[in-house]
Amino acid sequence: MDAPARPLAPPPLRWGAESLWEALQPVLPGCSVEVVAECDSTNTRLLERARHADADLSPCLLVAEQQTAGRGRLGRAWLSAPGRSLTFSLGLPLAPEHWGGLSLAVGLALAEALEPRPAAAPRLALKWPNDLWLRDSAAAAGGRKLGGILIETVAVGRQRLVVVGVGLNIAATPPAADTPALNHGYAGLQALQPALSAPAALAAVAVPLAQALKRFEREGFAPVQAAFVRRDLLAGQPVLVTGSGAPLEGQADGVDGLGALRVLAGGQCHRIVSGEASVRLAPRG
Repeated sequence: MDAPARPLAPPPLRWGAESLWEALQPVLPGCSVEVVAECDSTNTRLLERARHADADLSPCLLVAEQQTAGRGRLGRAWLSAPGRSLTFSLGLPLAPEHWGGLSLAVGLALAEALEPRPAAAPRLALKWPNDLWLRDSAAAAGGRKLGGILIETVAVGRQRLVVVGVGLNIAATPPAADTPALNHGYAGLQALQPALSAPAALAAVAVPLAQALKRFEREGFAPVQAAFVRRDLLAGQPVLVTGSGAPLEGQADGVDGLGALRVLAGGQCHRIVSGEASVRLAPRG
């Protein structure tokens, strides 16, 4: 009796690192592009390099096909699987006048690169302060989480290196083993573009992300505040804010020019900066 046929292995991912490098040079001169099959965390790798650097803080785009110890905001785990997700970090020296709103500017750049000309209301939405969601009227929260952003900085001499970590789901459905653990539902970019691959998603966002970071350094968040409004998942919604003092329940009222979340509660407008604050949609009723 013949042995059962083994399933075919997926084809190797083709990242086009040289093309990415060429495209990034006009925006980030001297930038390097690295793709690894596996690492613990791309953010951790770039931060460790910076801490051991003398003065060379050249920009670097580091992509991992699989992360084994990826980190999200507030210490949450963010893992990845080859081809089913896109995980990368972009590190570069940055010296903005104000840091407020950086994660919002990054999220906006990613969303507009992946959904540049929505026919009606954008389906890619931004949940303050660092998540990308796919709007879905059938979902209890009005959408499902598609990706996240983790921004960390480290001082090296008189400069500061910012490391922008990005994790995006590519596959339209999650691995069955992960489904029970997902608190915010699951969405993947293939729900928008069925043929999209992880390398294609990276090619779409790399240059717009670099451009957005350089613009933020020059101008801050205020110039893109209006564009953020169109994709603001929380605007007008009941929210619960925890982790920054006593819990606060109210209605989200957009963001200000420094990226702080405004929450209307008890007849007052409360200004929430990211820090350790956690915001979730509160049940209506």
